[in-house]
Amino acid sequence: MLQRVTSETHLLTGFGNEFQSEAVPGALPVGRNSPQRAPLGLYAEVLSGTAFTAPRAENRRTWMYRRQPSVVSGAYEVCAQPHWKSGAAEGVAMPPDPLRWAPVPVPEAAAAPLDFVDGVRTVVVNGDPEAQSGIAVHLVLCNTSMQRAFVNADGEMLLVPQQGALAITTELGVLDVEPGEIAVLPRGLAFRVAVSGPTRLYACENYGAPFHLPELGPIGSNGLANARDFIAPQAAFDADAGPVEVVRKFGGQLWRTRSAATPFNVVAWHGNLVPVKFDTRRFNTIGTVSFDHPDPSIFTVLTSPSDTPGTANCDFVIFPPRWMVGEDTFRPPWYHRNVMSEFMGLVYGQYDAKPEGFRPGGMSLHNCMVPHGPDAEAFERASAAPLAPHKLDHTLAFMFESRWRFKPTAWAMRDCAALDRGYAGCWAGLKDQFKA
Repeated sequence: MLQRVTSETHLLTGFGNEFQSEAVPGALPVGRNSPQRAPLGLYAEVLSGTAFTAPRAENRRTWMYRRQPSVVSGAYEVCAQPHWKSGAAEGVAMPPDPLRWAPVPVPEAAAAPLDFVDGVRTVVVNGDPEAQSGIAVHLVLCNTSMQRAFVNADGEMLLVPQQGALAITTELGVLDVEPGEIAVLPRGLAFRVAVSGPTRLYACENYGAPFHLPELGPIGSNGLANARDFIAPQAAFDADAGPVEVVRKFGGQLWRTRSAATPFNVVAWHGNLVPVKFDTRRFNTIGTVSFDHPDPSIFTVLTSPSDTPGTANCDFVIFPPRWMVGEDTFRPPWYHRNVMSEFMGLVYGQYDAKPEGFRPGGMSLHNCMVPHGPDAEAFERASAAPLAPHKLDHTLAFMFESRWRFKPTAWAMRDCAALDRGYAGCWAGLKDQFKA
């Protein structure tokens, strides 16, 4: 049972800022991070998400004051999960074709009980967790709450629920996340996921630089995602400090042990490396009031930079409800080929570039320099539509965009019945209409 005793004086919002919280008053030391004796008989432990010598503005760490330190653990053994893949080496060769998958149904719990860890089905991979570059994109199909803890030492995780709400218990407290919201869980932080029924979500496992808010450039000081809308949990801890199974992802392999102490025993904490959730309905969409429309980068919520300025290891982009008001402007995304590779998902509603062919829970992949854009139906509709202000409502699509080419997994290409092998046909109706 998780004990929630918190001080109301601590405002836990923001992203990348300093936070603090205590489940029991007096548990946080004052003026010192690791005094000779921490308050209330607790142990001081720090989680570092960056190198010690990283610049102050980029340095991420959190101090925890816990009932037992995380070194109280057992020996690890291999944990079998054949569907969780890491890095480009675990993908399969594919032609330069666009790919699309229909929604994959969640199995019945009675037939195949799946918690968050067992429910991972890796769809595409790139990069290398050992080189700390690239990402993996997973579809998670789960119907059972976790009774164990999970620690990802390879990368941070960005979770996008599509069907069913999540109750995510972390070492620092609990985040309740529903479709329309997202959660970002730092690398190395233990968590478990509880569900209340059949649940489907998308997950980005980021091996590279941690996600942060993008720069706004000429937009100015306001717009897109606001730091104050990223909410951190209040401190909470398990009343039962007894043993628990811990699964750890380390070097692309899952391992497990029977830990003598629950990792959810942090009574107080302070720092800027924290799990957060964000409600996409609070995203301040920027558009145009004249002609054309901005590049889709204007919808970036979070970015993980690479070693090339302006070229992301991963951008997390959303397409939320918004007004379309450009003059003499083709409203859906234009046809294009991109040096970046794009993986898309649809949380709910209708995507304007594929009004019927792309359904909630589905996925698509358009790799580097693979042509894509509106299907024939969307083109005809948009070309003839009255150019009056129009509101796209009750819709939420998203994109994981990466400088590294995505490689699909064997599950995605061979074992998944949802693969749409006729996807390219959606553009067959685009005939040559040239009039000299």
